[in-house]
Amino acid sequence: MRILNSVPGLITRREKLAYGCGDMASNLFYQVFNMFLLYYYTDVVGLAAASVGTMFLVTRFVDAFKSPLVGLLADRTTTRWGKFRPYLLWGAIPYGIAGYLVFLNPAFSVGGKLVYAYVSYLVVTMAYAIVNVPYAALMGVMSSDSSERTSLASYRFAFAFSGGLIVTSTLLPLKNLLGQGNDLTGYRLTIGIFAVLAVALLWCTFRFTRERVQPTKEDKGSVGGDIRSLVKNRPWLILFVVAVGTLSMVAVRNAATIYYLKYYMGSEGKASWCLTIGMLGQLIGCLLTRSVLRLGSKEKVLRVLIAMVVPLLAAMYWLPSHAFGAVLVLQFLVALLMGPKPVIVWSMYADAADYGEWKFGRRTTGLVFAAANFANGIGLALGGALGGWMLSSVGFLANSAQTPEALVGIRLMFSVIPAGLAAISFAALFWYPLSDERVRTISKNLRRG
Repeated sequence: MRILNSVPGLITRREKLAYGCGDMASNLFYQVFNMFLLYYYTDVVGLAAASVGTMFLVTRFVDAFKSPLVGLLADRTTTRWGKFRPYLLWGAIPYGIAGYLVFLNPAFSVGGKLVYAYVSYLVVTMAYAIVNVPYAALMGVMSSDSSERTSLASYRFAFAFSGGLIVTSTLLPLKNLLGQGNDLTGYRLTIGIFAVLAVALLWCTFRFTRERVQPTKEDKGSVGGDIRSLVKNRPWLILFVVAVGTLSMVAVRNAATIYYLKYYMGSEGKASWCLTIGMLGQLIGCLLTRSVLRLGSKEKVLRVLIAMVVPLLAAMYWLPSHAFGAVLVLQFLVALLMGPKPVIVWSMYADAADYGEWKFGRRTTGLVFAAANFANGIGLALGGALGGWMLSSVGFLANSAQTPEALVGIRLMFSVIPAGLAAISFAALFWYPLSDERVRTISKNLRRG
């Protein structure tokens, strides 16, 4: 690789803050979709839970395949602004408009509303991939230093969780304030505000970041060769399994939270408190990442954190319906332990990109990070579909008193099922081959060229 500045790890705090703005923009929609969209479709729009589950599976599965294509395109992009930053400039407004259109809810029949849900969600996931895949890859070319990338990832996810905190703490209150009893209007106006803010944040990232790491030779290579090198990249393959497990866990549990609080604990309003406490825990955990990593190498620390989360998730199944305080405590602890996870994992993806260049002689940063989004998309597809299908299978009826069987299903979605999915990620990490020492050695070899 070729470094465009004399000090490979030199990144100012302003630039790190600007980089973080990009994931705040992404999470203003991402967290809405993960936490509220299933509920919005079933309890506000009036679609059947099973139909929505299938819609999530189809659209998110299609979206998962779009991300590698965007990565391949970004790797082959050459402009005066670099490879990845231009997508933030060009894609910001389409991204904001697409997110708003998801909640437009035109006056169609039930079948027409379902078709509109498919189309609008496919459009927004395409817009998301166009900005988020190059954004994620940008971290890999802002610095060649592994510790500096970890710092960048810390800023990124501190802003991501802050964006999530905005969503969890303001979406339901704003929806009630702006809608004045009309939930459809309230959701639409609230998302409009989020859309404008997201566009401004993406432009901030474009304006104040810089790409420094460039391939040694401008060899475009072949798409087939890039994909073959990826599937032979063992660190990335392990991270793929980890991502599918954890993102499935996140999707099914986030989807279940508002149902758990509304139907099992008796108050939709409690959902904002629960989700906000969780997002606050993730933010604190994210900020503690560098301290946590002093305890061991990345993969070992991550494995221990997930191992601690599994029993805490499972324990929530046995909480009685009046134990809201205990839910908040366990929610905070789970989130605190999972807070460092995305920082560590995305730093590991940058290490996997270096490993691929060292092992196979091709730098495909965009594809590596796009394939990471592909893994996330598969996890979200499976988790989102599981949520809708399970609600249907246990006899869930929107805005009605639930049967005991339905309540058991909702409790399982909130606790035991996510615990099992997290355990898959825990097991996969035993096969991860890159120690921190080996990563440093690879980085030095690449800098020597």
